[in-house]
Amino acid sequence: MTWRQTTELKSILAKESGYTIKSGQFKFALTYPNFYRVGMSNLGIHIIYQLLNSRAEISCERFFLPDEKIVNEIERTNSSLLSVETQTPLNNFNVVAFSISFEQDYFNVVKILKLGKIPVKASDRTKFDPILIAGGPCATFNPAPLSAIFDAFIIGEGEVVLPPLVDVLTENWNLSRAESLEKISNVEGVYVPSKKNFPVTRQFVKNLDEHPAHSVIITDDTEFNMYLLETARGCGRHCRFCMAGYCFRRPRNRSLKTLQAAIDDAKHFGKKFGLMGAAISDYPQINELCKIILDNGLKMSVASFRADSVTAELVDALAKSGLKTLTIAPEVGSEKMRRVTNKGITEENIFNAVKLGIDAGIKNFKLYFMIGLPFEEMADVDAIADLIIKLKNFVADGKFTLSVNPFIPKPFTPFQWAAMADKKYLQAALKNLRGRLKSFRDVEIISESLKASKVQAILSRGDKNLADIVAQSDSVQKFLELFKTTKLDENFYLGERNSDDVFAWDVINQGVTKKYLWQEYQRAAELKYTPRCFDGCKRCGIC
Repeated sequence: MTWRQTTELKSILAKESGYTIKSGQFKFALTYPNFYRVGMSNLGIHIIYQLLNSRAEISCERFFLPDEKIVNEIERTNSSLLSVETQTPLNNFNVVAFSISFEQDYFNVVKILKLGKIPVKASDRTKFDPILIAGGPCATFNPAPLSAIFDAFIIGEGEVVLPPLVDVLTENWNLSRAESLEKISNVEGVYVPSKKNFPVTRQFVKNLDEHPAHSVIITDDTEFNMYLLETARGCGRHCRFCMAGYCFRRPRNRSLKTLQAAIDDAKHFGKKFGLMGAAISDYPQINELCKIILDNGLKMSVASFRADSVTAELVDALAKSGLKTLTIAPEVGSEKMRRVTNKGITEENIFNAVKLGIDAGIKNFKLYFMIGLPFEEMADVDAIADLIIKLKNFVADGKFTLSVNPFIPKPFTPFQWAAMADKKYLQAALKNLRGRLKSFRDVEIISESLKASKVQAILSRGDKNLADIVAQSDSVQKFLELFKTTKLDENFYLGERNSDDVFAWDVINQGVTKKYLWQEYQRAAELKYTPRCFDGCKRCGIC
């Protein structure tokens, strides 16, 4: 054991309430491939932690990526990564499960396994090693780039897949690794690459009220220091770039009664409530929910809202909760690109959202935009600048922070066939935008590195040919170095794909048909809007 790591973990635990320490016969390591502050801000970790520890035979403990000083200590002393709860080594657990939300965290998975003394590649593990399972958005959308590392993937929502999966694991633990994997490959929503049990159908919760989704472990040491509460899942808006909008259809809302009960149970913590959902302002009873929170003398924040459904009541509640910056995601600046992306908002909606903020006393605004989208031209980038100039004239003393990042083609979207814009175009677009807005003191443009975006795009549409490279890469730089040594065609991962291409993620059945997605790609080229989900609709295949 390492002194620095043990001291840090005990310090973390001392500042928490709601954690579980128990001696279940079956040990489950719940792992988030990023730092503690980030992982504890992920609602999925709370949900799965509670679900697993509610079972008498399961002992579930948490692992996170440690800071550099602790990593150095572990490597120097040849010790192991330890759990938060009991400081138990990672390789002492029967199952190690990762929740993976972002492609850039793939490299942290490799780091954690090395620190935990677990062979990174599934083919190198023996009966003495844990079974490795991946869940979360990345596992659900495209498991192929991670298929050399993980024994199995949870396709869909853990509340549905985990109970039968755990039943099979605990009942058959004395079997060989191959036999155990054969057994779990028969569980609905479990994909086992070595068993080729596809297509695997995504599983999802039908009635959210039957499955609580809120903070379980209370700590101030998170990114936002809030009590997280999920209002809804899914989105029926059909934005053509958005993976969540296609893979989590159709929208499902928790009842107001259920949310009020959760607020009543948690109000004694005195924390700000962080309302979670694809688009909080689309929640049918958002005004009533805001009133419940404020009437209890509590504060609130939101993950996101839509400019075309935001209400004065919601913005006022955010302002009364101390919100200083209103976040809006126009994504694009021109009417043409709004039609291409099917974003479904107007310039008037954006100005109305800003006005609601001003009326509530909020003068800082963060706006999200993408560049390099399909069918985009430099004139469409100019339209982003034009929009910001008009907003600055509308709010002379307002501060605008623009987060401008490259479009990344994602699986199971109409734009899964589209190319990522090349580096030269993206650099020119950013330069053009900065040049147009440089005279405005209260306008700031931030953007992630183009190198990181390129790697994200490669991994997003990656196949099994990348799997060995990913398993050897503990950083973006290492991945790029290894990628260059192979004979793989970079344009295959970054370029435009053909209508009849077989994708690596075709082994997953998300419910949305490939034919429908291709039709939506054609509608984008024709600048045609597609209406949102409605009762009785049978267009996409989900219903």
